[in-house]
Amino acid sequence: MVTIQETELKERGLLAVSTAQRLGRPILISEVHKMDSIDPLSFFNSGTERYLGERFYWKDPNEEIILIGLGISKQIQSDQATDRFFHVEEEWKEFLKDSLIFNPYHENGLGPVMFGGFSFDPIKEKTTLWSKYADSLFHVPKYMLTIVEGQTFLTTNIVFTLNDDETLFEKVIKERIQLLTSLKQDTGLKPAKLIDTKEISPQQWKQSVDDVVEDLKTGSLKKVVLARELRLFFDNHVKAEIILKNLYTQQRDSFIFVFESNGDCFIGATPERLVKKQGNNVFSTCLAGSIRRGKDETEDQILGQALLTDQKNLIEHGFVVEMIKEALEESCEEIILPDEPQLMKIRDIQHLYTPVIGKCQKDASLLLLVERLHPTPALGGLPKQEAVEKIREVEELDRGFYAAPLGWVDYRGNGEFSVAIRSGLIQGKEASIFAGCGVVADSDSESEYLETGLKFRPMLRALGGN
Repeated sequence: MVTIQETELKERGLLAVSTAQRLGRPILISEVHKMDSIDPLSFFNSGTERYLGERFYWKDPNEEIILIGLGISKQIQSDQATDRFFHVEEEWKEFLKDSLIFNPYHENGLGPVMFGGFSFDPIKEKTTLWSKYADSLFHVPKYMLTIVEGQTFLTTNIVFTLNDDETLFEKVIKERIQLLTSLKQDTGLKPAKLIDTKEISPQQWKQSVDDVVEDLKTGSLKKVVLARELRLFFDNHVKAEIILKNLYTQQRDSFIFVFESNGDCFIGATPERLVKKQGNNVFSTCLAGSIRRGKDETEDQILGQALLTDQKNLIEHGFVVEMIKEALEESCEEIILPDEPQLMKIRDIQHLYTPVIGKCQKDASLLLLVERLHPTPALGGLPKQEAVEKIREVEELDRGFYAAPLGWVDYRGNGEFSVAIRSGLIQGKEASIFAGCGVVADSDSESEYLETGLKFRPMLRALGGN
């Protein structure tokens, strides 16, 4: 463990207090320290007692960056349906204004970072399922571990108000020492046992698919993505620490995320990037069209080749490629796009996959790109607005953060958002997992139903099912 110079923190804290008093409003002070190697799961687990309900976890598929946040220094939230991306960005900028950031390093994901996301559709009537999550919700953590390019950093974010004095940083120093000396890999927690599962209105869902197919044959809609829910019941409280470790073991080549809010926990391992921004470089992913993995290498190759030549899936994938290309063209000076899709193989499923790279204009913001891309045709449909309206009309499920943008933005404007599929919502002794599929004019409701069953499998396994 690295010894942090506490006298320096105190001096900076006094500066923050005087700045807050001079400006007449709260001020953020953010410090970054380089650390010896810390196991990311241990850091997350160390917050089990003190920060339960105030944690997040993020890991990209290549483990280029891992972020773990404990505690909340600032919460940015809104249930405003219109201009929500703009309002979150404005509040983020206002929070950072006049902040005191001590970060001598150039890596992304250091210093003040906000982590969170947006609901799939803020106009859709909310149910009690997602009552703990606002339609726009972001947390700026009190303590954040960043592992980037093999290096480990600790960011401490403290908000000083007009009424604070040196006792605040004395408290923070003590808390931070306790945190760094309580790291442990084995939490001693026992996994909850899955005792029952309940499909939510499966026959009604199939009927919705049939109804939408009829609409697609006669109207202007080309595709609508319909999702459904599986409710799980356990003999004890489900622990995020255990599920996170399972996802690490089972789905390590995916984006793995945890986002706690008011006692509930949204967790998953998604293969799909929405958008990543590093300086002027933008990266996105077209992921649509899927088939199961084979029982052996030969069968796997046969199935993969069948997917690469399947016209229904190729057309569906083409919709996504075209939409993402058009969305990025508004902000990018150059876009690099392969001519043909390739295969992305994860544990249970293989997908048609096309990577997209762009050079964006200097003033392009990450949240603006998120707004333009969400929802892609892989999660909403085509045309975009008409498909969302159809989902709103026929889908029983309140999607909340499922199939929505989830990710992070640092104070320099860099960050990354995934599409939160292959995910579940943990609520005490119960959990919901979600899956969807693209409905087109020649879709068959029974086949689509079976496809969603396949997509339930990663989270069901992580939660202790088969």
